[in-house]
Amino acid sequence: MTIALDGPGVTIADVVAVARGGESVELTPAAIARLDNAREIVKRLAEGEPTYGVSTGFGSLATVAIPPEKRAELQASLVRSHAAGMGDPVEREVVRAMVFLRARTLALGSSGARPLVANALLDLINNDITPLVPEYGSLGASGDLAPLAHVALALLGEGTVEHAGRLSPAADALSAAGLEPIALVEKEGLALTNGTDGILGMLCLAAHDAAELLKQADIVASLTVEALMATDRAFAADLQALRPHPGQGTSASNLRRVLAGSPIVASHRSDDARVQDAYSIRCTPQVNGAARDTLDHVVTVAGWELSSAIDNPMVLPDGRVESCGNFHGAPLGFAADFLAIALAEVGAIAERRLDRMLDKTRNHGLAPFLADDPGVHSGMMIGQYTVASMCAHNRRLAAPASVDSMPTSGMQEDHVSMAWGAVRKLRIVVDNLRRILAVEMVAAARAIDLRSPLKPADATSAAIEALRAAVPGPGPDRFLSPEIQSAEEMLRNGSITSAVESVTGPLD
Repeated sequence: MTIALDGPGVTIADVVAVARGGESVELTPAAIARLDNAREIVKRLAEGEPTYGVSTGFGSLATVAIPPEKRAELQASLVRSHAAGMGDPVEREVVRAMVFLRARTLALGSSGARPLVANALLDLINNDITPLVPEYGSLGASGDLAPLAHVALALLGEGTVEHAGRLSPAADALSAAGLEPIALVEKEGLALTNGTDGILGMLCLAAHDAAELLKQADIVASLTVEALMATDRAFAADLQALRPHPGQGTSASNLRRVLAGSPIVASHRSDDARVQDAYSIRCTPQVNGAARDTLDHVVTVAGWELSSAIDNPMVLPDGRVESCGNFHGAPLGFAADFLAIALAEVGAIAERRLDRMLDKTRNHGLAPFLADDPGVHSGMMIGQYTVASMCAHNRRLAAPASVDSMPTSGMQEDHVSMAWGAVRKLRIVVDNLRRILAVEMVAAARAIDLRSPLKPADATSAAIEALRAAVPGPGPDRFLSPEIQSAEEMLRNGSITSAVESVTGPLD
C-alpha cells in the first residue's frame, strides 16, 4: 500500500503504518501545487525586505542580514550546525515517523520548501534509508531542532544512516538507492528543522500502544478476578452508570464480557464471608477507565497536531511570511506527561493485584507465591519483585518533564517545552506497563489452573490456552525470565487479545 500524502488528513494509523509497517508514501498533486505556490512567495520575498529564515540569521542572530550569494550556504550551515545531538540513536520507527511527519508539514504549503525537498524526505522512507538521530538534543522548541537536523543532514548526503541492515555514510546509501543529495535554497534548512515531528511521532506510537494495553489491562484483570475468587458484581452496568465517566464504563463492560459465564465467579456468589473485594480488584474500572479518558484526550491533541502546520516563519496564502510560535511543543508535552501518569497508575494497581495473588493470607486458599512446594520452591515470588521495580521506575518517569523549561539561544528562546523528554519517558512507561501486565497474566493463569476443577470463563480460558503455547502451567521452579518475556511478546503481538476476542467479539 502507498499512502497518498496530501498534508491534511494524516492519522495516527498512518503514522504507525509508515513507522512500523514499512508503507511507502507519495505526494498528491494538490500537495505539490501548494508547495509550488508557497515557494513562489518565498522567492519574491527573497528579493525584498529582510525576512526571518529567508534572508536573515537564526535565533538570536535574526538581526543579521544575509546577502543573496550566501543564502544557500546559510541553509546548509544551519543544518550542519544544528545536527549536534548526542547519545544512542533513537529507534528506527521513531525516525521513520519523524521523516514522514516533516514531509506532512511541508506538504501543507506553509513552509516555503520546494516539492523536491518533501520528495527527498519521502525517498528516505521509500528506500528504507533511516538517518542516525541521537537521543539528546531536542528541547521541544523550536521543535525538534537537533533531531530534525540529523534527518536533514542525510538529504545533503552527509552524516550517517542505516540502510540495507547496516550503518553507512549518507552519500553511499543515497547512491546505492539511485538518489542524489539535494542543495537547499532560501528557507528550506529552517523548514526541515523547525517542527515537533519527533515528539508527535513518538506520541502517536505511544497512543497506539496504550490503546491496546488498556484493553489488555482489562483482560488480565479479569484473569486475576477469577484467580482470587473475586466477584464481578462491582462491575455491573447499573452501578457503573451512577458515575458516568466514559472510560470507566468501557473498562467495566470489558470486564463483564471477559468474565461472562465464569464458573469460578459463580461458585462463590453466596456463602462467601467477604463483604467486598479489595480496591485493587473493585476499582479496576475506575483506574483503567480514567487512563482511557486520559488517552482520549491525548489522541485528540495528537489529532490537532496532525492537522497543524508546524514551522516558523509561516508562509501565508496572501503572500505574507509571519513569525509565530507554532513550533512550541507544550501541547504535546503536557499530553505525554498526563498519559505517563495515567499508565503508571494502571501498572501500580496491577502490581497490587499481583501481590495479593501471591500472599497466602490474601489469595483465598492458594499456595504461597503459587509455589509447587513452598519453601523448596519460590514460585512467582521474584516476579513480583521485578514488577515492583518497574512500578517504582514508572513513578519516577511520571514526574512531568514539561515543567522543566531552560532558556537557550542567548535568551531569545527563553521558554522551551521539554516535550521530547516527555515522550521519551512515556515510551518507557508504555514498555514497563506491558511487562507488568505480562507478569500478572502469568501468575493469574497459574492461579486459575490451581483452582481446578473449577473452570474459568470461556474468554479467560481462551487467554490461558493461548498463553500455554509458550508458557507452561504450574509446577516446580524453573527459569522464569523466558516465560514472562514470552508473555510480554504475546501481549505485544496481540495474540492474547485475539484469543479472547475470538470468544467475546471485539473489545473496546
